Order: sequence, then C-alpha cells, then structure tokens
Amino acid sequence: MRLWENIERRKLRNGRKPAHVAIIMDGNGTWARRRGLPRGAGHARGADALRRTLTEAAYLGIPCLTVFAFSTENWKRPPDEVEHLLGLFKESLQKEIPELCKNKIAVRFLGGLEKFSPELRELMRSAEAETKQERPALALNVLLNYGGRDELVRAVNKALNSGVRTVTEETFAKYLCTAGLPDPDLLIRTSGQLRISNFLLWQCAYTEFWFTPKCWPDFDGRLFRQAVRSYQKRRRRLGGAQDEKF
Repeated sequence: MRLWENIERRKLRNGRKPAHVAIIMDGNGTWARRRGLPRGAGHARGADALRRTLTEAAYLGIPCLTVFAFSTENWKRPPDEVEHLLGLFKESLQKEIPELCKNKIAVRFLGGLEKFSPELRELMRSAEAETKQERPALALNVLLNYGGRDELVRAVNKALNSGVRTVTEETFAKYLCTAGLPDPDLLIRTSGQLRISNFLLWQCAYTEFWFTPKCWPDFDGRLFRQAVRSYQKRRRRLGGAQDEKF
C-alpha cells in the first residue's frame, strides 16, 4: 500500500465514522457474465470481496456492518444456483470461523432462518457462539432469507401475538430482526443499481446512500474508504434544521 493511502486510512480512522454500515452486495452474476464465467465464479469472488471489506471496516473502527447475503426473492433463482450459493455459504462458515475469532469479529445471522436445513442452522448457531465477543472489534450481521416487507409483516404479527395493542416507533423496532442495533448511517450498494431492493426498509429512513458501478467481486478497501469519505462530507439534518452532531 502506498504511503499516501496509509495516511488517508489513518485520517479516516481518526475522523467521523458511521456507527453502522449496511451493504447490498450486488453484481456477482454480472461480474461473471462479463468474463464469460459461470455465475458461481462470481459468488466465489464475492466472498473474497467480503473478506477485504471486513478487514478495512475493522481497521477504520466501524463498530457494526450488516450485509445482504440472500433475499427472500433469491429463492426464485435457478435451483442449481441456489444450491451452489448455499454450498458456498456452508463452506465459508466452516473455513472462516478461526479468522473471524482471530480478528475479533462477532457474527450474527438474521432473517427467516427457519427455511434453511437443520445442518446449516446448526452451523450458523455454532459460528455465532464461537465468534461471540464481549467487546468485538466489529459486529457482522449477515441477513439471510431476508426481505424488508417480510420483516415488517413478521414484526406486526409478533407485536399482535405478544398482546400489544398500541405501539410507538421505539416499541415496534423491538420486534424487528435488527432489534438492539442502531439504524444504518451509511448504505453501500454495488453494481450501479440505484435502489435498495427491499432491504432494511424501516431502518433506512434516514440512512445516507452511496452507490458505485463496480460489481461486488471488485469491491475493496479503496472503495470502502471512498464511501466512508463521502459520508464524512455530508451534512445530516435527520429531518431537523440543525446538522447532526458527530
């Protein structure tokens, strides 16, 4: 890494940082198609991009990172692609746990996990238990079988089943799968798509968005720093007249 890049990283690390960054990791299939490769190759390279991003986020001191790994709509993809995705996820779980522990990264899996096989759910529970830290360097939330509308419907039903008759924004948030987490300050989406695709609909009410035409497999620390730098330059009023105090 060049000297000026190291200086930039230190400046970002010591500057104003988002407490929670969410990422829509889009473009694995597009990346593979442009290179004449099977879609599975794009997903494999996407796993490498996530490793690079975790490293950079941890270095910059970002406390919380949430990634959109598998949506409720992804089940509509060809069965062989879904099978490959879940197989890659299973392989990554078994392979990455020691590295996550070493780097003090605590992982949690959120979403409609009941749809996955008992074996895969057990692997997720094991990964959460093994990486649990009292003070992690980074909290990683992986959203699986997740959709924003589905989450809101689930939250409403949970509230009704609990006997609640009147809710506030604060009490409703307790029924979301992200309960206990701060809302994202910054949302990153790759591949040039300018939408949030049913991702954290409630939580992103005042989130800053940053888009890049780069596909997810090409995402790296440099692009992550660009997103954080853009966030630092923005004036956040959160609906009020005064800028947010950082």
